[in-house]
Amino acid sequence: MTGKHLIEDFRVPPGKRVRLTDFDPAFKGKHSKSHALRKTQELCASMGELQQKLFAERKRSLLVCLQALDAGGKDGVVKHVIGSMNPDGCDVANFKEPTPEELAHDFLWRVEAKTPKRGEIAIFNRSHYEDVLIVRVHNLVPKEVWSKRYDQINDFERRLAANGTHILKFFLHISKEEQLRRFEQRLDDPTKRWKISESDYTEREYWDDYGRAYEDALAKCSTGDAPWFVIPADYKWLRDMAISEIIVKTLESMNIQVPKPTVNIEDIRRKYHSAAKQDKHGEARHKRRTRT
Repeated sequence: MTGKHLIEDFRVPPGKRVRLTDFDPAFKGKHSKSHALRKTQELCASMGELQQKLFAERKRSLLVCLQALDAGGKDGVVKHVIGSMNPDGCDVANFKEPTPEELAHDFLWRVEAKTPKRGEIAIFNRSHYEDVLIVRVHNLVPKEVWSKRYDQINDFERRLAANGTHILKFFLHISKEEQLRRFEQRLDDPTKRWKISESDYTEREYWDDYGRAYEDALAKCSTGDAPWFVIPADYKWLRDMAISEIIVKTLESMNIQVPKPTVNIEDIRRKYHSAAKQDKHGEARHKRRTRT
């Protein structure tokens, strides 16, 4: 990996077999932390401007899926990257254990309702991929059920893309050692202890099982319309810069066009100048009255 073109470095090519051991979770290339923080700040400013144009255009949308093992940094990305966007046009959906009502429908039912409207951006903090990850690892449904879901997911995402939704999917790839270090930080920091659960540690027993499940999901569901990116996440500053750059480059590639005004600008400008002139005269009269 060169570190110069993060989209190319981290994208999973369609149809390619994936081995997570080929991706270094501690990769940082030639980037320094200070450089990455400055770059992320610049990218987030551009992201906000591009989002505003997307909202004004109201023809297309963007869906961003975040997946990771526990402590992988999904919430951090939402805070430090997605937080730069205007919440009026950006929605974050968090998919946890399905409710009884959700279980009574097909697995994509609850996700469908959270897909972005035209002009908006939706962030899935965990996503429909949980149904080929945790469901598979813990045998929550038979293999004959979850194994068919890859094609169903591809069909679902293909339909979204055909209707103007651009899709980016990020797997935040951390090492087992870094995960344990972050768990320790939670134990030591009173403000983060609320995040601690028994499953944080029991799920580590399934580390290799999750690895295989992710490898299959990445290989089978990275397409031209909905690519997967494996983002090195041991360094939070590299993670945030990479995701920011990929989102910005994707929005720029959409060649978003701000619509032309629906009113006569010259007429509005004349009314503005007339109103400003009246305000100025009114202010002058008020000052004369107060002096007398």
